[in-house]
Amino acid sequence: MVVMRSVMYTPGNNYRMIEKLPTLPADVMVLDLEDSVPPAEKETAKFMVRDAIPNVAKCGAYVYSRINDWRTGLTEGDVEAIVQDGLDGVVLSKTEGRDDVVRLDDKLTKLEKERGLKLGTVAIQCLIETAKGVVNAYESAIASKRVNSLVFGAVDYTRDMRITLTKEGGEILVARCWTAIVARAAGCIAIDPPYPAYRDAEGFIKDSRAGQQFGFEGRMLIHPSQIEPSHECYAPTKEQMEYAKEVVQVFEEGMKAGSASVPLRGQMLDVAVYRTQRDVLAAAEAVEAWLKEKEERRKKRSSA
Repeated sequence: MVVMRSVMYTPGNNYRMIEKLPTLPADVMVLDLEDSVPPAEKETAKFMVRDAIPNVAKCGAYVYSRINDWRTGLTEGDVEAIVQDGLDGVVLSKTEGRDDVVRLDDKLTKLEKERGLKLGTVAIQCLIETAKGVVNAYESAIASKRVNSLVFGAVDYTRDMRITLTKEGGEILVARCWTAIVARAAGCIAIDPPYPAYRDAEGFIKDSRAGQQFGFEGRMLIHPSQIEPSHECYAPTKEQMEYAKEVVQVFEEGMKAGSASVPLRGQMLDVAVYRTQRDVLAAAEAVEAWLKEKEERRKKRSSA
């Protein structure tokens, strides 16, 4: 199970910020070639990202790069510049349907063969940020085995819809929730859009917990201060884990005694509740396993 509680974005043309990435505890590091890079800097950023990938990979986190969408004419050049050992995935901007994903899959396969990489090494994360992208999100998610996650892009979505993005977010609720539903249906991870007010820690936590309730399992981040709060919001709390363990123990004891309906704290536990709490424990175990894997990746890549 891939864990992506924190997806930290950094402009691909900002050397100082890129140098800082290996010191951050994020699950995913994204070197951006799209919106955070001005047009005049895109060519430079492409090669800065290419050169930065091996060093960033040494921290053990997943290393991704957000590439420009197919309609810009820049996608192919972006991919050709960055595919190498150490790159775990690419974020496809403004994904609008199956053809966008298949075309990228074909390009990645070609480059992996040419560069001696194991086929399927580079994953695809689809950024859903237009009305068309939302409507076609499911077909995008299942278009390739490489697709492991969907990100909802609120800013571009509201621009495409000709509406204003508000702090309350009522105008994006349907599309935001739909992206999470589609991701789950396709067996992918759903990543929440960024919370722009990075100094509003309370607002970030409140909105992230709401996103977690919608089905999101991580968040696109724009500032390092959001990493640890994101980890807290998109993983089971200590209290949730303790309750889950209690439910599992009590229910399994009841099952052994021949009952599939067991009382606990004034409530009746059934199979559905039991399975839900088993999922909570599985999520916590996945995070623990990822942290061990991340450390192993760090050691392996640092010694390479």
